[in-house]
Amino acid sequence: MENRSLVFNTAIEHEATLLKDKLEAEGIHALILNQQDSMYKIFGLFEIYVRNEDLEKAKQIVERNTQ
Repeated sequence: MENRSLVFNTAIEHEATLLKDKLEAEGIHALILNQQDSMYKIFGLFEIYVRNEDLEKAKQIVERNTQ
């Protein structure tokens, strides 16, 4: 993804959704990319991407909310 960086990944969809909501509440636009296999749901991750300019702030938010 151009001008975006991976900030977090998880195998749990609702964890990705909650973190995306927290990032957006802080003014950071976030995208979730579903990399799970469509047939075998146990393979693959949900990845959260943010704009490169928001990466450092997003990392701090992720760290606060995933410990």
